[in-house]
This record gives sequence, structure tokens and C-alpha cells, in this order.
Amino acid sequence: MAVEQPMRAPVTSSGDQTRIHNIGYRTYDGPRLGRAYARRSLYSQSLRGAYGLGRSVKSKVLPMLLFVVMCVPAAIMVAVAVATKAKDLPVDYTRYAIIMQGVISLYVASQAPQSVSRDLRFKTVPLYFSRPIETADYVRAKYAALASAMFVLTAAPLLVLYVGSLLAKLDFADQTKGFAQGLVSVALLSLLFAGIGLVIAAVTPRRGFGIAAVIAVLVISYGAVSTLQAIADAQNNTSAIPWIGLFSPVTLIDGVQTAFLGATSAAPGAVGPGTGQGVVYVLVLLGLIAAAYGLLLRRYKKVGL
Repeated sequence: MAVEQPMRAPVTSSGDQTRIHNIGYRTYDGPRLGRAYARRSLYSQSLRGAYGLGRSVKSKVLPMLLFVVMCVPAAIMVAVAVATKAKDLPVDYTRYAIIMQGVISLYVASQAPQSVSRDLRFKTVPLYFSRPIETADYVRAKYAALASAMFVLTAAPLLVLYVGSLLAKLDFADQTKGFAQGLVSVALLSLLFAGIGLVIAAVTPRRGFGIAAVIAVLVISYGAVSTLQAIADAQNNTSAIPWIGLFSPVTLIDGVQTAFLGATSAAPGAVGPGTGQGVVYVLVLLGLIAAAYGLLLRRYKKVGL
């Protein structure tokens, strides 16, 4: 009985054009830089992004414009002091950031969402954690980057004032002391504002909502506290003014520098906290910074799952 054989497809040969390359899989034997390098890279990238560096021209406009707005008044004050041969600067170093708080609030409101909201919106956070970097590394890098960017924003005009005071031949010791006190003040302000901004921005992946929320928290809290302090001053209840100042980031920084950095209070009637109340201010300030860091850790532990 004959068995029918199955038909076979014809085999075609392409001659020398056919190549099979078996290169196999090779393990990576280069340097492994580890978590520290990844953390530094994320910090550097985030810090550059806070001023639009490495991004489109459109992304550079607002942060650079705010930086210029922060520095121009200081330059004008220096020019006036030099031209008039003034005996002192028109504004104390510790007072400058309080005066320019609107610009500072706008900066943190615009850059905090830019730092974290995009990662949340495009769900790239788990990709970070697939590398050696961990949740704490991500939070530290982002927090340090925004705080550093804000320190640059707030310390630059103080440097302009300091250099101008030396050009105007003002007292070197007094100006150096005031400049150092101003740097301490803006360093604390940068840590506090960066923490508040990042916590609020990390709640929503929508950048617009984050910007509005940060502005609302900073502006409304300051407006409410200032109003209550003005009412207390009008009713001659000056003892309540320092305690009311605990409930706004701006007045909190003002109270700390009034108590320990030799600043004049910006509160109504220039009523600031004494040393005892100043300790409470410092504890609240440090507590808010620690709470912001803790809330960010908790938030990103959930996001990274």
C-alpha cells in the first residue's frame, strides 16, 4: 500500500547574503556607581529643571524672570546707597525676603509641581524605583533640589546688597554680620517653603491644580494671619500678636529671625516674639520641615508600589 509523502516547501539559498550571528548575552562588567550616584544625578537634574536648564526656552522664562525680579530691587538700593553716600542700606538683610515674599511664593508655586507632578502624571515614579534608588533617595533629592533652588533665588539679592555695601564703604563688620544673619534666615525659609510646596504638589498629578493650591496656602494663610494681627494691634492686645504669627509660613520665619537673628518684626507695631516665644517658633518651624519630609516619604511609598 503506497503512502503519500507530505509535500515539502522548496529550500532557497541566498548564498553569501545569509548570515547568522551568535553574539550571545554578555554581562555588564563596567563600574557600578550605586545609589549615591543616582541620588546626586536626580538632585542635579531637578535643580537644573527648577530654572529651566536643559529644557525648552519656554520653561526658562518664568524662573529666570522671577530671579531677575528678586535681584533688581537690591541692585537699585545699592545704586542709591552708593550715589547718595548713605550710611546704611535702606533695607535690612533679614527683611528683604519678607518684602519679596510674593515673588518667592510664586516661584515655589510654579516649580514645586514641575519637580514632582510630571513624574506622577506620566507614572514614571516606579521606573525610578526599579533602579538602585529608593523612596528616601527620591524624596531627599527632590527636596534638596527645590530647597537649593529657592536658596539661590533668595540669597542672590542678599549677595548683591552685600557687595554693594562694600562698594559704598559701609562698615564691614556690621554688613558681614547682617549678611550672615540674612543667609541663615533665607536658608530656613527655603527649607520650609520647599517642603510645603512639594507636599501640596505631590498630592495631585495635575500641575495647574498644584500651582493654585500652593499659592492658596501661602497667600491665604499670610493674609489671614496679618489681618488677625492687625485686629489684635487695634484692640491693644499686643500679647496675642506673636502667637498668631505661628500660623503662617512667612510670619513664622519673621518670628524666628526677630527672636534670634536681630531682625525687626514685620508684624503690626513691630511686635515680635521674645526669646521664650522664639523657642516655640523654632520648634514649630523644625516640626513643619520634619513633617513635610515624613509626608513625602509616606506619599511616595504608596506611589512606588
